[in-house]
Amino acid sequence: MTLLIKGGTVIGPSGSIPADVLVDGETIAAVFAPGRAPDVAQVIDATGKYVIPGAIDAHTHMQLPFGGTSASDTFETGTRAAAFGGTTTIIDFAVQKTGEVVQDGLAAWHEKAAGNCFVDYGFHMIIGGVDDASLKAMDSLVREEGISSFKLFMAYPGVFYSDDGQILRAMQKARENGSMIMMHAENGLAIDVLVQQALARGETDPVHHGLTRPEALEAEATSRAIWLASVAADCPLYIVHLSASKALAAVAEARDRGRNVFAETCPQYLYLTLEDQLGAPGFEGAKWVCSTPLRSKHESHRADLWQGLRTNDLSIVSTDHCPFCFKDQKELGLGDFSKIPNGIGGVEHRVDLLYQGVADGKLSLERWVETIATTPARMFGLYPRKGVIAPGADADIVVYDPNGRTRISVQTHHMNMDHSAYEGYEIAGKVGTVISRGEVLVDDAGEFHGRKGRGKFLQRGLSSYLI
Repeated sequence: MTLLIKGGTVIGPSGSIPADVLVDGETIAAVFAPGRAPDVAQVIDATGKYVIPGAIDAHTHMQLPFGGTSASDTFETGTRAAAFGGTTTIIDFAVQKTGEVVQDGLAAWHEKAAGNCFVDYGFHMIIGGVDDASLKAMDSLVREEGISSFKLFMAYPGVFYSDDGQILRAMQKARENGSMIMMHAENGLAIDVLVQQALARGETDPVHHGLTRPEALEAEATSRAIWLASVAADCPLYIVHLSASKALAAVAEARDRGRNVFAETCPQYLYLTLEDQLGAPGFEGAKWVCSTPLRSKHESHRADLWQGLRTNDLSIVSTDHCPFCFKDQKELGLGDFSKIPNGIGGVEHRVDLLYQGVADGKLSLERWVETIATTPARMFGLYPRKGVIAPGADADIVVYDPNGRTRISVQTHHMNMDHSAYEGYEIAGKVGTVISRGEVLVDDAGEFHGRKGRGKFLQRGLSSYLI
């Protein structure tokens, strides 16, 4: 099938140009100066709109078992919601728990996803138990499975936690095979002490989830991870869901020294706060329990994160999409905030929420596209197949209407959740037509045309974003 996206402005990291985009089959065949493209039968009118690469969410958790339940979005419901939001690729996390075989954990995630996805997908691998077998498995996953990034946790003792010695060994292995270490950087041992002390004082409401995970313990773990990566001969290090100013300062300092240190943030840390959401009356704040936690609006975190996106000290915006329903799931923590499942749903809203930053003058159009599409592709071995409007790339394309408006609500979203973390937010822009490998998933009227199972597993190469 051949189609022409005509009359729009193509946005990429290097600039914005009026251009017509010709799609042939699953790939982009050519990018033409306006009016120079050949006549084709199927034309999408993008007049007055932006034409951007399909967005890549590099941090999702579909069907993740956590806290006595599982994330409420399956690969089917989650990738359908992603498509509505202009995201045409996700990278989810396969899980090896302590004592399990790495390859068995990967096989379990393949089984969950295969035949169920509407958009393309890849996997990172969580290493929950660093030992000789898992280190050997890291080599085989890079070499044979197209998995080139591995996540470790400095938090959650007894579940995913790795000590400094285990972290160093995994970093050394990653340095050898060229892969990326992704780090949940919070001092979990110290957090557990603060949690038990708070509960002993009768402090059980959701807001105490945030108060017992202070900025200092994110900053300390971030700094420690950076120095451990230095000992591992500058192992590439990617800090996930960075939320706090002092952690960002540690990343910025390392990058100023020329280190291969990178970080993402998430929309929740750019918009939501400890006081207004996590601290909502009664148990309502449980809807916004996530780790790292929301930070105080009385400090400079949100402004500093926006600045970090402008300066590239924060390279990517992902969602850490890990949704739980309020009823029956978040309610597992009634009377004990430490039992509230950690996670916020947002895979459908990232493109719009970041565009609001453009509308507010906090990001350029080019930086918007870079943080949601191009850099994720480069960081995680998908470029130039993904993340760019260029001949030969997959025809993953979003036509975005800067003059449209989007109102976020549980009544209209497509995620499998009984609430919205961004209820009532109004966005100065709107996702229009969404195309994945040449196939229209969502048309300009908002009608869905996707097919379950059409999403392909992506074997990824090594990062092309290293210094």
